[in-house]
Amino acid sequence: MSSVAIPTDIVNVIASELSCGVERAVDCWMSQVEKAVTDVHLTSLGRLNAVHEIVSRYKSLTGKTELTGRPGLNGSPKTRYEF
Repeated sequence: MSSVAIPTDIVNVIASELSCGVERAVDCWMSQVEKAVTDVHLTSLGRLNAVHEIVSRYKSLTGKTELTGRPGLNGSPKTRYEF
């Protein structure tokens, strides 16, 4: 099997584009969560349900049934919101 040298600048451009895409996606989801938790027209339960809907939509769109990147896993510190 032969290997092909890929110029560093091409790798950097691809990595930069991937990074920008991930940042835009995270910003999109976080802005939806922020809107849900700051909506003054919703009750506390309504806000919780709105966030639950956002998480459910994310799981549906990505085909995930469980989110595995929670704090406290693999030795990372737990947060006060972890049960």
